[in-house]
Amino acid sequence: MYLALLVIFLQCSELHAEGKVFTFNGVEIKVEPHGKVKNGAPMSIICHADISKNSDFQLQYNFTIFKDRKLVFMSISDKEDARYEIPVAKSSDTGDYECRVKADRKLVFSRTIYVWVAGMTKPILTADKKEVLEGEVVKLRCELPEEVPPLEFFFRKIKTNSEPIEKRVAEQNQNFSEMEYFVEAGDNILQFDCFGKRQVRSGWDSSQHSNKTLVTVKEPFIRPTLITRPSNNITEGDQIEFECSTVAAQMRGIEIIFQKNRTILNSVRDKKFLKYSTIATQEDSGEYLCKVEQGAVSKTTKMNVFVSELFPKPTLSASMTKLDESKDLILNCSINSLRRANFSILRKSSSGDILLKKSRVLAIKVNVNDTGSYTCKAEVKGIVKESKPVRISVYAPVSKPTLSVVSGSPEVVLGKPLQLICHSVMGTPPITFTFYKGDEIKKNVTNDTYATFLDEDIGLNDNGGYKCDARNNHSSGVKTSNILNVTVIVPIRDASLGSVPYGEVEVGSDTAFLCSVKEGSWPIDFKFFKKTDREVLLHEVREYSDRTIWHKKTMKRKDTGTYYCMASNRASVDVRSRPITISVILAAWQKGVIAAFVLTAMAGAGAVALWWFLRKKKKAKGPSMEMSGSALAPNLTSEKLTRPPSDGNYYSGSGYIEDNENHMKSTDESKGPDLESAEVDYTEVEVSTLDPHRDSVENRHSRIYGHPDAT
Repeated sequence: MYLALLVIFLQCSELHAEGKVFTFNGVEIKVEPHGKVKNGAPMSIICHADISKNSDFQLQYNFTIFKDRKLVFMSISDKEDARYEIPVAKSSDTGDYECRVKADRKLVFSRTIYVWVAGMTKPILTADKKEVLEGEVVKLRCELPEEVPPLEFFFRKIKTNSEPIEKRVAEQNQNFSEMEYFVEAGDNILQFDCFGKRQVRSGWDSSQHSNKTLVTVKEPFIRPTLITRPSNNITEGDQIEFECSTVAAQMRGIEIIFQKNRTILNSVRDKKFLKYSTIATQEDSGEYLCKVEQGAVSKTTKMNVFVSELFPKPTLSASMTKLDESKDLILNCSINSLRRANFSILRKSSSGDILLKKSRVLAIKVNVNDTGSYTCKAEVKGIVKESKPVRISVYAPVSKPTLSVVSGSPEVVLGKPLQLICHSVMGTPPITFTFYKGDEIKKNVTNDTYATFLDEDIGLNDNGGYKCDARNNHSSGVKTSNILNVTVIVPIRDASLGSVPYGEVEVGSDTAFLCSVKEGSWPIDFKFFKKTDREVLLHEVREYSDRTIWHKKTMKRKDTGTYYCMASNRASVDVRSRPITISVILAAWQKGVIAAFVLTAMAGAGAVALWWFLRKKKKAKGPSMEMSGSALAPNLTSEKLTRPPSDGNYYSGSGYIEDNENHMKSTDESKGPDLESAEVDYTEVEVSTLDPHRDSVENRHSRIYGHPDAT
């Protein structure tokens, strides 16, 4: 009974379950408040399931909300709505939101909406020090406590009457950042602040600026003081003294440096002052700098000093700056408006100045080795000044130049460039070389001892007329080379090969090969080749002509083949002819001998064949026919031997065979019907019974006498 009730209950449950039908019409997602959400305001993400049912029954809904594909909210409810409440919205809540609803194994997704929470929380800035010394470092920390990375932080150093110095730091994994600022000399009171940024879909979202943090700066030492003695009216030769000093809280680590135009003149350590003195010259005029350093702090003081000139620089003059060797040179050193001074004349050298004479004037007879730069010095009250250098050039005359071809040989191939070199063994450089082609100037070159000229316009008539000039600053003038005659080599063009006889040559005869060219300078090297599996040189000769003939004696059958010739001259270009084919054939008398031999062989073969045929006939006809045949055979033989040849050629094989055939034919025709009857009768006799002994004797007698040739 209980079992029956259980079955009835289960069936009723299945019927009830089969009656619950529902479907999702869609899932909607929205945000409140609508539009842009302000930072710090409450925000709600609402997910609504739109469902149709066939009856009024309850469903369990599983709501999940995702932000940027990450789960942020879950809820199970029998209501068709779910709310994700955010009491205080932050900029980190900006992103793409999506809702998913699942009910009784059915899952539906909403569309994606973008929510923008505008604005960021105000950052908090702290400094590790409130009071620092110049050269120290201030460490700052900027924090956005309610924001989520990635974030960007901006720190600002604010000085009075100057633009803030800003630094940027990107943080990928934390909502704070730290920055260090170096405190420079002159930074008295500093202010710092910071702000943050984050990237959103529409661009960048920025926070407010943080609180300003004040940092007081103290000086470790004061700016240095620089003085000179005397302070003004300094003249060359005066003793000048510089003093640089400072005041420091702690002298340890203090360094004072005195310099002029980046050149350090003096320095001291762990002292409050520095002194430097020198005899003033006009070169001492300029800007001086006193620098005090301690750690990372550096302070400077600058001063301009002017030194009046005691006397001007001397001037060196020369009687001539360019002169021939063995000429007289006079050097004179002078100073405007000043006569009393200690003068000296020197020559410049890479190893140092060479003193020539302690005097205002120097007179010498020069040679080539005296070429160089000369100066003079003047000394007054310990002040030495040097003149500007004067360049003296002493020239030896150029020797007669030589003109030659760079390649060595005084010839050039037509169409190729010709390079010439002009060289003078003697002569002080620079030397100017002039190249001539005929009377036309082609090129001017200034060089030390030689010059080159490239003539790229070579014609057939350019067989000479090159020369060159050489000259320098010597008074002897121009020297001219000898005229250089250059031979123009015309390259070989269009080689051809012929032979006499041409094509076919009889064995044992001679053949003349003619190789010629259309143009080319003499002499010409001719070579004759035969082509086999390799190229075989047969003959070569040098000719002062555009052709040559090679006589090849006694041609043989193995000389059959392909021949060509090659021509070349000093242009070093090998020109090959087209090949010709030579066939070596038998001579006429050799052909006659072979023909006679062949005809004789054929005649002999015909005679043997005829003899064999007649012999066979005799055997077949019996004794009577054998006798007759034996009588015919001598007659036939006799007739053949005495018959003269009809065409005058005794060795004609065809006529010989034709006569045999005609003779045999006439013999058969002369038999007529009687011969045919006799053959029949003979056949009957042959088959009749005979005496074996008699038959043997008769047959033997018939073979001996019937064929004389048989013996």
